[in-house]
Amino acid sequence: MKCINCGTDNKLKERTANQGRCLKCNHPFAFEPTSMSKVKITDPFFAKAIADISANHTLFFTPKQLLYLLDNRIKSRSTSIFGLLFVYLFFNIWAPGFIGGFASFLFGANSFLTVSILFNICFVLYLYTKSTSKKTHIKPRQEYARCLQIIGGIILAVGIYAALIIYNSFSLFVIVVIIGMLSIYWGTRQLGQTKFTQEFLFSQNDFQSWLSRWQKINGSILKILPFPREENTPARVNPDVTAYSFDRLVVCDSATIAQLLIANNFHFENNCAILSITGYPQSIFDTTMQMLRRNPDLKVYAIHDCNPRGIGLVHKLRTNANWFPNSDIVIIDIGLTPRQIIATKRGMFIQSSPESAQAAKQLPEEVRQSLSAEELAWLESGKFVELESFTPQRIIKVLQKGIAGSQTLGNDDSSLLLVGDTGNDMYVVQSFG
Repeated sequence: MKCINCGTDNKLKERTANQGRCLKCNHPFAFEPTSMSKVKITDPFFAKAIADISANHTLFFTPKQLLYLLDNRIKSRSTSIFGLLFVYLFFNIWAPGFIGGFASFLFGANSFLTVSILFNICFVLYLYTKSTSKKTHIKPRQEYARCLQIIGGIILAVGIYAALIIYNSFSLFVIVVIIGMLSIYWGTRQLGQTKFTQEFLFSQNDFQSWLSRWQKINGSILKILPFPREENTPARVNPDVTAYSFDRLVVCDSATIAQLLIANNFHFENNCAILSITGYPQSIFDTTMQMLRRNPDLKVYAIHDCNPRGIGLVHKLRTNANWFPNSDIVIIDIGLTPRQIIATKRGMFIQSSPESAQAAKQLPEEVRQSLSAEELAWLESGKFVELESFTPQRIIKVLQKGIAGSQTLGNDDSSLLLVGDTGNDMYVVQSFG
């Protein structure tokens, strides 16, 4: 493992002899992959993840964004379909032959056939389990599914020949057809699913312990954001400033995303105000809202998680007394929406929970009417996607693109979908990047 301090490659024996420190510069290693049971990571791997999530240390990011990135990279380590087929063919030819030969000597001539059938059943079940595991990345799951198809074909071709020509056994023919067809069916069904639900490969407690150890050894990560703090004391604002207003307002469904955008100077670079539906930042919330209400041409951009709470964000902006009730302002829903997730071909980290399913069934009727039957079914199945599963760079780019695309709403912009009645318009961005 290379030392992130001096670049020296240290072998396990050298790391162990030097009490987990670099042989050349004596810098301690944060991780020892050989002693990690479930997930193995190295110092260079962790350092590159931090550099990538922060766009080479230029953007602030949240701890959960780093968690998502680490999980994605660990799970997406390539699974070779050729490697799986080699293992299958090797053990199917040699292992059953050896074991079956020994078993034939002890228990009779048909033991080889029994061992071969059992091996194929176990291997097909192993591939199916891996292809359906929520802790496996989408690409490896697709590789396992393809392998199921190929092995199903091999079982049918070789097995039917053996059953009819070599053994002349109808019962063996039936067993082979069942195993082979089931393998092909499972593989085809899995490949037909483009929106897999996932779970984290490791716990958030594990991640927090890695993060703490890394910062203890290598110092604080400059671009990682703390949990947003509530500041209830109103900030002093220059009266000359409050005389002005903003043309644009970005509203987030969480203080975390609002803090992320503010920390990365999105409001300065795009000349807009940024608030969360929870009132963050509290110290300037009331003053900012007074300034915004002065502008009759204000455009509001909503950005949120794709879950029942996030989907209800626009409805709150329209009905809550703290925001814009009985107002004709235009609201553009940047996302995330079920429509965007269903339409995208790019893999997203989709999760599911019974709590989310229950909350979806309790959405206000006005919100339900703005969603298609497919979107409602998606939400009511308990699925959800968090904004923090995307990098800061992508969130910023998507938001910038949504603002730029809404400058001339009078024109027929195919990137925006109009939802609602005239005078109470809401636009939904068709694609999240």
